[in-house]
Amino acid sequence: MPESQMDQSLTKITTLSGLKSAGYQILPVRMEMRKNLLARLRARERILPGIIGYDDTVLPEIENGVLAGHHMIFLGERGQAKSRIIRNLVDLLDEFVPAVKGCEIFDNPFAPICRQCCRLAGEKGDRLEIVWIPRDRRYAEKLATPDVSVADLIGEIDPIKVAEGRYLADEETIHFGLIPRTNRGIFAVNELPDLTEKVQVGLFNMMEEKDVQIKGYKIRLPVDVVFVASANPEDYTSRGRIITPLKDRFDVQIRTHYPRKIEDEIAIMEQEALYPPRPGMDVRVPQFLKEILAQVTFEARGSNEINQSSGVSVRVTINNFESVLSNAEKRAILNGENEVVPRISDLHSLYASTAGKIELEYVGEDKKEDDLVERLVNRAVLKIFDRYLKLDDLKKIISYFEQGWGVEVSDRAPSSEYMEPLREVSGLREAIVALGPFETPGLMAAASEFIFEGLHLHQKLNKDRQGGRFAYHA
Repeated sequence: MPESQMDQSLTKITTLSGLKSAGYQILPVRMEMRKNLLARLRARERILPGIIGYDDTVLPEIENGVLAGHHMIFLGERGQAKSRIIRNLVDLLDEFVPAVKGCEIFDNPFAPICRQCCRLAGEKGDRLEIVWIPRDRRYAEKLATPDVSVADLIGEIDPIKVAEGRYLADEETIHFGLIPRTNRGIFAVNELPDLTEKVQVGLFNMMEEKDVQIKGYKIRLPVDVVFVASANPEDYTSRGRIITPLKDRFDVQIRTHYPRKIEDEIAIMEQEALYPPRPGMDVRVPQFLKEILAQVTFEARGSNEINQSSGVSVRVTINNFESVLSNAEKRAILNGENEVVPRISDLHSLYASTAGKIELEYVGEDKKEDDLVERLVNRAVLKIFDRYLKLDDLKKIISYFEQGWGVEVSDRAPSSEYMEPLREVSGLREAIVALGPFETPGLMAAASEFIFEGLHLHQKLNKDRQGGRFAYHA
């Protein structure tokens, strides 16, 4: 029977006797994840769809960690998909699992651990009622902050239950914290070192002895949880805010990284950019412009003027892409055009979406974020220009300007204004053809600006700014 049909028929079972009759077996969460990972590997399926650039580095380590049943911690700077990876691990859980009906901690009906479920199992036997829990309810996540307490994670006395007349010694007065409520699932902590030392100590038993101890009660609750965490490498050291015994309890430490190839950066940018379709508007982005946006981020990651321990997130590339698209769309609407094509003159719009995501090493009157972003953009444009074009092939264009002619461009100018330079500037159309099959007015305008700016950065043309317009001349 196909797995989907098997799950559908099983979820109709409502009692423990039905589970026994069906021969259903409940696996520990580590074995459950291992089973589902092995099935994906045999089927040659990706275990983390949408995660780009980690196929040869991070993913093999995750696969090994899941197969070994390890607690994992992901170390990396901001914007390296740590949280997304952790959340996607939920897909390795079974689609549904049975639990004792009404149980706060999703007790295994074959082996309940909380006092209430043990009592119900003794009273009802095989008539014990069950419910089916979807995989998304078996995941809990906590952002570590200094105000997180042991009670939040483990549990505490519930004053309402005490007020109802129960004795403090009664285990049923416990209000379970996040970890017990994630029993038979995955519990994640983001930015783990931000937990206070007291709370970090409170995680010891859960990770090693596989149970939690709740203060004031002589109980040990053997919860079945896979613990996953994330941290910045700078904080996850002896000089940081993590205590050594907790580090020792993580079975595997996985180091994430930024995309190492510009193609991966572009793929992430295209996948994540939030740019809704516009009815009646054709959005066309030249490949060279995508490469420029990605290269700006690469330049930032290699700059000694930027604090690299904070990192330069992939979100820089994504937000910059959205910014230049928005500026191009605004131009198209103002000019009554139905084609949205970003071009070099739109790159000023990425200053605002870049500046807030980088931290300068030195700040002062002579160190301004906009100046740094401009240098990054210029270096990126120059590198991408050299990948596509050679100066020797542009001699006719250079000669045109040396005769005293000039060209004006603007991020507000309609594409039709670029048609005259195409006719007048000798060699420009041939250079555009060398860039690619740019046949629409918008694409030709974008290609023209790219060529002019590349020649300017190679010091073959001067560029003057006149308000919102730029004039290129010899």
